[in-house]
Amino acid sequence: MALSSFLQNIERFIEEERLLNRTAPIIVGVSGGADSIALLHVLDRLGYSCIACHCNFNLRGEESLRDRDFARDTARAWHIPFEEISFDTLDFAQAHNLSVEMACRQLRYEWFEEKRVQHDAQAIAVAHHRDDSVETLLLNLIRGTGIAGLTSMRPQNGFVVRPLLMVSRKEIEAYLSSQNLPYVVDHTNLEPVYVRNKIRLQVLPLLRTINPSVDASIYSSMQNLRETDRVYRDAIARQKQEVPEYKGCYIHIPIVKLKSLPSPKAFLFELLSPYGFVPEQINEILSICEGLSGKQILSPGYRLIKDRDALMLEPREDDAAADVVVSIDTLQEAATLLQGNLSYRCVENENYQPPRDKSHASFDVDKLTFPLVVRRWRVGDRFIPFGMKGSRKLSDYFSDKKYSLIDKSNALLLCSGDTVIWILGERVAEGFRITEATKKIVEFNYKK
Repeated sequence: MALSSFLQNIERFIEEERLLNRTAPIIVGVSGGADSIALLHVLDRLGYSCIACHCNFNLRGEESLRDRDFARDTARAWHIPFEEISFDTLDFAQAHNLSVEMACRQLRYEWFEEKRVQHDAQAIAVAHHRDDSVETLLLNLIRGTGIAGLTSMRPQNGFVVRPLLMVSRKEIEAYLSSQNLPYVVDHTNLEPVYVRNKIRLQVLPLLRTINPSVDASIYSSMQNLRETDRVYRDAIARQKQEVPEYKGCYIHIPIVKLKSLPSPKAFLFELLSPYGFVPEQINEILSICEGLSGKQILSPGYRLIKDRDALMLEPREDDAAADVVVSIDTLQEAATLLQGNLSYRCVENENYQPPRDKSHASFDVDKLTFPLVVRRWRVGDRFIPFGMKGSRKLSDYFSDKKYSLIDKSNALLLCSGDTVIWILGERVAEGFRITEATKKIVEFNYKK
């Protein structure tokens, strides 16, 4: 590829993908290797304002220092600002239970982001090229992946941009040669130690014996899959609007709507994976749709429950929070409880007009037995609904009101001693009403 066409193709790619502009600086990751040196040189030649940033991971002894010195000297020779950082990568990997590869990646991108914010830079440019993208796709295939993994690297991911993604390693080396640009070689890249190296050094050469143009073919397939992924994402986004019902702190998924989708499995994966559910659980979730109510599947922070004709998703709570929430030994003039959701005030019975909505409940203080306790509903709880004489099981009341399993488990009760006097946000119990003889009133307000 001629020099002019190489630069023109990259500039066209940057413009088509809307990766960069010339109004703000760019953080450029520079290791000193061929790819990063080419990236820095190209962006500088195209008129972008660059800040070269180098990470020393201290994994290769004197060779790491050689790379640092080369990257620094190159940036200074081109009059480009240079910044560096040194990491104790092995200690970080061990402390965070990460592979060395993942530790390097995390450290690198966290520091690049710090530099981006510090310099008010528009983007972080990294030197991934077409061959890297092909290797990533094969790596994802080996590990197992969905359609997103098959699209491999994207030109832009947040603030990270890849201006060289459409050119090959051979084209980069040809450009460097034409410009007489030196670079350093990381000898660990020439050893089949890591999985990615094995793909680069062993798998791809074998595939090229079958199809010499295999790199271009795979990259072309990735481009097609990227278009397919856009259609897929659009369909999933519409399904997320049409199928679930968002009710307060939980998500209600009607099973009939779920089954009507072209792929209930794909929809559940996309909907639930942000909540910690893993692909292996999706088939189990589909199976409980045919089962009895009450079955649940857990992720680290959420639970999914089969309830009649729906799946219900809600945050998990610690067992310690399942019983007593708060105990009120004495009534102060005013107080706020339950993180602001429940509050009360004490008033004298002088022309008092009790609020009529379910979020309020008023009681004759002299009829109460202390401590007042706010707690969760338990099996066997009973209460006497306002205006009635006999007691009812709360479970029957909940059934009549068509409470879901999650509604039941989240129901909070205000108790006077052992007596339920209010289902918070719902019905008040008989026996504590305000009369003309009432002297002091406590009024509760509950916001679900």
